[in-house]
Amino acid sequence: MKKNSILVASVIALAGMLPLQSCIGSFALTNKVLSWNNQVGSKFVNELVFFAFWVLPVYEVTSVADLLVLNSIEFWSGNNPVEASVKTVDTDQGRYFIASDQSGYTITTPTGEEVRLEFEDDTDTWAVVTPEGEAFPFMTMVDDSHVKMITPEGDFRMVELSEQGLQAYQETAVALHKIC
Repeated sequence: MKKNSILVASVIALAGMLPLQSCIGSFALTNKVLSWNNQVGSKFVNELVFFAFWVLPVYEVTSVADLLVLNSIEFWSGNNPVEASVKTVDTDQGRYFIASDQSGYTITTPTGEEVRLEFEDDTDTWAVVTPEGEAFPFMTMVDDSHVKMITPEGDFRMVELSEQGLQAYQETAVALHKIC
């Protein structure tokens, strides 16, 4: 009799694991907490926060939430609810909403108009994407200290990522914009 109950328990456990097979997920919530912890301060402060979060079961709770809920949502819908976020920015012109996702940003203006900015991994390029899906590149990452930026004329110019490089680009863009 004992053998049968062990066999039945084993079969139920294996059957229960089948839906979880090949669904590892991104553990976005746990990774966000870890990323935040890495930015807190020096490596000693980071270690203290890490230890405190381990003692207080913060990491355990986020891991279980990722494992049981968020990774399942990500698996079935294709989107993780933790990855997407919306920020508000108040300006003199009104309130802007900036929604971020894995490939870029959607900016909603105070008038309700949406502007989509996407990063193309294969070319290291940021582009404005029209509602029809047409992409217009405006910045390409060259290396850690240079980018190619679009000019008002439509061609690209190498810009050094420094205060002087930014100022030179701004002056050129303003001068060209006044001419056009």
